[in-house]
Amino acid sequence: MADEANAPVGASASPATSTLVEAAGRAHARPAAPAAGGRRGMGPAVRKRLEILFFTAPALLLFLFFVVWPIIKAVQFSVYRWKGYGPLVDFVGLKNYVSVLQNDVFIEAFKHNIIIAVASILIQLPLGVAIALLLNRKMRGQNQLRTLIFVPYVLAEVIASVIWFQLLQPKYGVVDTMLAKIGLHGPEQGFLGDPKWALATVIFVLTWKYLGLAIILFLAGLQSVPEELYEAAQIDGASWWQVQRRITIPLLGPTIRTWAFLSMIGSLQLFDMVWILTGGGPANATNTMATFLITEGTKRSNFGIASAASVILFVVSLVAALLYQRFILSRDTLSDARGRKKR
Repeated sequence: MADEANAPVGASASPATSTLVEAAGRAHARPAAPAAGGRRGMGPAVRKRLEILFFTAPALLLFLFFVVWPIIKAVQFSVYRWKGYGPLVDFVGLKNYVSVLQNDVFIEAFKHNIIIAVASILIQLPLGVAIALLLNRKMRGQNQLRTLIFVPYVLAEVIASVIWFQLLQPKYGVVDTMLAKIGLHGPEQGFLGDPKWALATVIFVLTWKYLGLAIILFLAGLQSVPEELYEAAQIDGASWWQVQRRITIPLLGPTIRTWAFLSMIGSLQLFDMVWILTGGGPANATNTMATFLITEGTKRSNFGIASAASVILFVVSLVAALLYQRFILSRDTLSDARGRKKR
């Protein structure tokens, strides 16, 4: 015992003492267990998901209620022969779709939608680019001109249609009166009442209405073109046309493609202005797919046929949008992705 008491401090301890010291160290190093009944804090990932769900839930509910649910009901109604009242009992399967696709009026309406889409792009694109290039220059009254050009687009479709319906009245309308003063005469039934002129007149009104949107979008795209490129082109002696063809138009490409997509989808779903101007007439000369299904549903009470036509219209628009995205808009997406990789 005496020897142990007189042992130096630095001497090695017994095996039992070392084991006790190691166990105590491990106990201090181990984190304390949570108290019984306690709750751990919410992780940042879970909190972020809850925040996203909280802010997107109202929009998601509205989308489900006003978009997804009507599509589901339209598909349901399209497989029944239904007059708009009573239960759905007369199941006909795909017969309504066959009737719509074999209907000459619907086929003509589909052709009219394609004609309007192509004409809108071919007319509004060069006009919109030319006017945007003109308004992009510094001039007196520049802001006032931009405002005046954009005013037709701001007007509601119903208001714009009623205005042009009154202007195009035969004999007593403003257009026919002005033509008569210069020795010209419009059609006897008016431009909207003559089957030869009705569709072209509708396209003219649509151009007047939506050209302002194209111009504003193109002006916004022109603001993103670096001035250094124009200065370098001037130093190299490039002409104005060469500058526009080699610099402006290529850099304006993404804006043009986006506008063309909006114009195409809008033309396929066109309804309100045609309905007010002509109601799809005369003699179905201006019918569109949308006016066809409204006529079948509201005037003839063929809600099964109308629902089938609406589903076909939805499929046509969806396929057109997917194809446009795949073959045209995809180049912009790929170029952006390559730019991010290079960075």
